Amino acid sequence: MAWKNPWKQNPWFESVAVAQERARKRLPKPVYAALLAGSERGQTIADNQQAFADLGLAPHVAGHHDKRELATSVLGQEIGFPVIISPTGVQAVHPDGEVAVARASAARGTVMGLSNFASKSVEEVVAANAATFFQMYWTGDLDVMIRRMRRAHAAGAKALIATLDWSFSMGRDWGSPEIPEKVDLSAMLRFAPQVMSRGRWLAAYARSGGIPDLTAPNLAPIADDGSLGEPPTFFGAYFEWMTTPPPSWDDVAWMVATWKDLTADNSGQGKPFMLKGVCRVDDALRSVDAGVDAISVSNHGGNNLDGTPATIRVLPPIATAVGDQIEVLLDGGVRRGSDVAKALALGARAVMVGRAYLWGLGANGQAGVENVLDILRNGLDSAVLGMGKASVHDLTPEDLVIPDGFELALGMPPSASGDRP
Repeated sequence: MAWKNPWKQNPWFESVAVAQERARKRLPKPVYAALLAGSERGQTIADNQQAFADLGLAPHVAGHHDKRELATSVLGQEIGFPVIISPTGVQAVHPDGEVAVARASAARGTVMGLSNFASKSVEEVVAANAATFFQMYWTGDLDVMIRRMRRAHAAGAKALIATLDWSFSMGRDWGSPEIPEKVDLSAMLRFAPQVMSRGRWLAAYARSGGIPDLTAPNLAPIADDGSLGEPPTFFGAYFEWMTTPPPSWDDVAWMVATWKDLTADNSGQGKPFMLKGVCRVDDALRSVDAGVDAISVSNHGGNNLDGTPATIRVLPPIATAVGDQIEVLLDGGVRRGSDVAKALALGARAVMVGRAYLWGLGANGQAGVENVLDILRNGLDSAVLGMGKASVHDLTPEDLVIPDGFELALGMPPSASGDRP
């Protein structure tokens, strides 16, 4: 029997923080820095996490349930626990990128959110996880957007997510990593010292056939016959986005109606629509009026307008205002299963995670993403057990220790009139 080194590093990690540290050690410095992200002074990204730490739990000492129900549904998709994959762009931290994340989320019984800025096509990702929600920004003209919706529907996407909160905030106090427009000889020579120092990462790409091309296949031009042209580079796609006039609330209603018309079944029922980026009560009410089926209370993970408060602080009044009419999700700062429990207790139906699974992907590919999802599921189960609940649906604010002044009601309409803005 061969002797095994008992001190050899276990590829499994026990927390998201450990996944982050392993990703830092494995990835080239500019790649890891791109995952950290955050804008300006990093106030929002810090508050997203600190706000969860400010909330406490109120456990019971006995009367616990030996079985806990963690399953729920989001936009008609049954999921094993209330955590879904948030769409993030260009997941080229691993050769399999979004396909690895899709496989991992399918293996753990949850939804894959796919960005239209992804490094893998919607067709590839849906093949890996049939429960895929496709995400769009407001970019390109109306005909272009319709063609992209049709492509997502034809590929089998179960819902559409529109992310509209981006304001093109630039500059980070700790510096932004250089990202090449394309990986040509000049770029390879310039980045060689940083890449060569990460031999395992480089070897993984070498085995897969080469360095990522940094294009956005889901933004490829679509001809009248449905054939696809050459996909733009990430920065080419970003330029289209920057030069598209920002949407109005009428545009939001148009997106909802167009998606539902394009995806209507024989009964006339269209596929569901989520609006991501809501932080105010008045915007949540307008979302209902626009016909959305769900919103995600989100500040773009702290990557957008710095100084926006943590999403968990603004969640409760939004959930109170519209939670009986549409599904309310949350993203931003979720790192532990207890964070998931806190969000559910304050009115979220489920949470969306971003950086957490990207660190798992960077650290250990598909297995790393599965590892992160297991961490969140197990932590949630522990919290539900400790608070004496039989189901995630039983969590309430009474299960939390909430500091005075914790909740923030942004854009609250005058209560006396009850009129929607």
